[in-house]
Amino acid sequence: MRQASDKNQVQVIARAAHILRALEGEDAGLSLGQIAARVGLARSTVQRIVASLEAEKLLIAASPTGRVRLGPAILRLASSVRGDFVARARPYLIKLSDELRETVDLAAVRRDHLMFIDQVIGSHRLRTVSAVGETFPLYCTANGKAYLSGLDEPSIERLIGKSYEARTPNTLTKLSALLDDLRGVRKTGIAYDREEHTVGICAVGVALHDPLGNPVAISVPVPSQRFREQHKLIAERLLATKLAMEADWSAAAA
Repeated sequence: MRQASDKNQVQVIARAAHILRALEGEDAGLSLGQIAARVGLARSTVQRIVASLEAEKLLIAASPTGRVRLGPAILRLASSVRGDFVARARPYLIKLSDELRETVDLAAVRRDHLMFIDQVIGSHRLRTVSAVGETFPLYCTANGKAYLSGLDEPSIERLIGKSYEARTPNTLTKLSALLDDLRGVRKTGIAYDREEHTVGICAVGVALHDPLGNPVAISVPVPSQRFREQHKLIAERLLATKLAMEADWSAAAA
């Protein structure tokens, strides 16, 4: 009997997690019926779990008509975890920046764009700097393309569409051209921005997941005049940094 009870408790936790994930990024909230359809559960089951999550402030009402969205409690937890991840990642960013003398950026994926969550500024007098909290598109950035390379083609089209704004003369503005580029990224694990977002700036990027499985990316932006001679070294050190970070997360989880 105890074993069956434990199994039921684990099942409820798993279902609650599915519901929370279904509401990720849904600022306007979802109805119980919409949640049930997304997670494949009966509406009555969803209603019971949602009521429990609301009691803990993990979900809150999003409208008078019964829609719910993520609540303040889970947002506080997420903020705490994000801060811990940034603190754990920062020594790797510093080491990489010291090795290359270049700026190193850490970005989190926010649906169809990236948001910079940390940065170590390079020591070169001529360097690139972006503000933490600034957002960038996925399709024309090295870190964005590194993330997109982990998605299948239909998912990429659903996320960013088939055509894109030309930020520079080098921007890939059609899905077909972007997909061709991403096939190369999948083979090497390395993505490049060759003045596709900003004239005069190139970048190299890799994608990985934080300890909770959320997608993040590391990139090294470089003035174009240094890119040709440095891009192979940057790619090599970026991959080594990614592997070291993933080994750290795995060891911590063991």
